[in-house]
Amino acid sequence: MKAAQIQEAEGDFKIVDLEKPSPKPNEVLIKVEACGICHSDAFVKDGTFPGLEYPRVPGHEVVGRVEALGSDVNNWKIDQRVGVGWHGGHCFECEPCRRGDFISCENAKISGISYDGGYAEYMCAPKEAIVAVPDDLNSADAAPLLCAGITVFNALRNSGIQAGDTVAIQGIGGLGHLAIQYANKMGMRTIALSTSDDKQELAKDLGAHHFINAKSEDAAESLQKLGGARLILATAPNAKAMTSVIGGLGIDGKLLIVGATGDAVEVNPMEMLMGRKSVAGWPSGTATDSEDTLKFSALFDTKPMIEEYKLDDVKEAYARMIDNKARFRVVLKP
Repeated sequence: MKAAQIQEAEGDFKIVDLEKPSPKPNEVLIKVEACGICHSDAFVKDGTFPGLEYPRVPGHEVVGRVEALGSDVNNWKIDQRVGVGWHGGHCFECEPCRRGDFISCENAKISGISYDGGYAEYMCAPKEAIVAVPDDLNSADAAPLLCAGITVFNALRNSGIQAGDTVAIQGIGGLGHLAIQYANKMGMRTIALSTSDDKQELAKDLGAHHFINAKSEDAAESLQKLGGARLILATAPNAKAMTSVIGGLGIDGKLLIVGATGDAVEVNPMEMLMGRKSVAGWPSGTATDSEDTLKFSALFDTKPMIEEYKLDDVKEAYARMIDNKARFRVVLKP
């Protein structure tokens, strides 16, 4: 099979011919139809994920069809359309797993990091990581929903918000453009926060009821004029931007972070105390969470804006993503 492989830390992509993998007893072999390129794939490209082994084929937004089943797999069928997301398997034995908290597994696997992912014509994944894909979504549209989609959908539905609440989406990028759609379709008064006026019309088309340019106006003050946000979903990985909007939370408001950054977000303890405000984070989710995301997306026609590339053009495709030039997700098609 053909695959795009990183052979060493900070190495470039190399198109290689590899032997098509055979599934282990607990695995499913997938013939890949589409694989999204995610910013987290930089962990493999740059060699920054602890314990990462090379060579490695990245990719954790994978949709395809079941090609073969391991001997211990009974719940999937040949030719069934399935996917794999960031959560690539769990051990079932650690304390979180024993409590059913599989996303917090102490020995969790990540597809495209713990084992070879979807930048290839075929890949294998553990049966507990496999996601059923609805017929109403094509593979290229479904792939980014297995990381970007589930991340914001799962965060919103677990945040405690109720229909009619004011929800602000900070950042209109790969995560944010999906979050605006989900918030609107969940019945929220949806506010888009961006630093670019050229995204205002897009934000309204996606479902935002209000648009705030955080570069030309004080976003926190503008949010307070609108009554304060019950939830601000921080999708852009910019700690200063996150810090700047905390003042826009209403009473019992929450800043929920899904945009990964290593920088510190600063909070004023008195402000948090007086308004019963909070700052929290949310990871993506498990295979069943991905299935819920896909079903909701199919039901309410929620799709990512994507750019498609052939596997042979992986270098150009990755550069579009990492340079923040894509609108808004990049998908490889073997």
